Amino acid sequence: MPPDHVVGRVSAVLRALSTHRGGGSTSELARSCALARPTVHRLLSALADEGYVDRDRHTGRWYLGPELYLLGEAAAPRYDVTQQARASVHRLATATGESAFFSARRGSETVCLLREDGDFPIRSFVLYEGARFPLGVVSAGLVVLAMLPDREVADYLSTVDLAADWGAAHRTSEIRARLDRTREDGYSTNPGLVVEGSWGMAAAVFTPAGEPGWALTLTGVESRFRPDRRRELGALLLKEAHLLTNLLHTRHG
Repeated sequence: MPPDHVVGRVSAVLRALSTHRGGGSTSELARSCALARPTVHRLLSALADEGYVDRDRHTGRWYLGPELYLLGEAAAPRYDVTQQARASVHRLATATGESAFFSARRGSETVCLLREDGDFPIRSFVLYEGARFPLGVVSAGLVVLAMLPDREVADYLSTVDLAADWGAAHRTSEIRARLDRTREDGYSTNPGLVVEGSWGMAAAVFTPAGEPGWALTLTGVESRFRPDRRRELGALLLKEAHLLTNLLHTRHG
């Protein structure tokens, strides 16, 4: 097996495990990775020997291991921007009453890093810390994709079939229409396309190089996202995204 093939499979297993906050069984992880169960078990066993994953002896469920925690601590000074983002997430949740989030782009996905719920009692649970979605799916992935160069967008859309996994509303033609609208508005809107009745809006946060590296999101029930309020929420998202972008530029300047 070529080394790069092994690395790809190991990465897939670790990413899948990161989405199972209560641990994952070998079979669950194999399904998530679309790999054979014996292959996943062999990879997990090898990772456990190095401390990258851990297994509960009583339940047999796998968890991310202590070595990954240490590596994360070492990488945090360069990549962890969640502390800077917490204030924006808090202000958005407090001002709107909705659930507010901060997500990061990781390759062709967005990963939710922070969540804070506002005081409105009805919530959407599509997003949670650790949740991963492909670019173009959920409002964070849509706004990040919209802010990429046209060539990069075209290359990405030519290699994925989001409709196969996320339904007809994610056909390429419909995604492109939403990308155009997002670029026009400056923020994205997901009108209940992942879970019916659960709406989301997001604005991109940019790296010092001008790339969309993160997104701030608000989610809630459809009745809270009427057209006049969407304009208000969009303005708040853009304001916080601009403030956070400037803060990160100052930090890395």
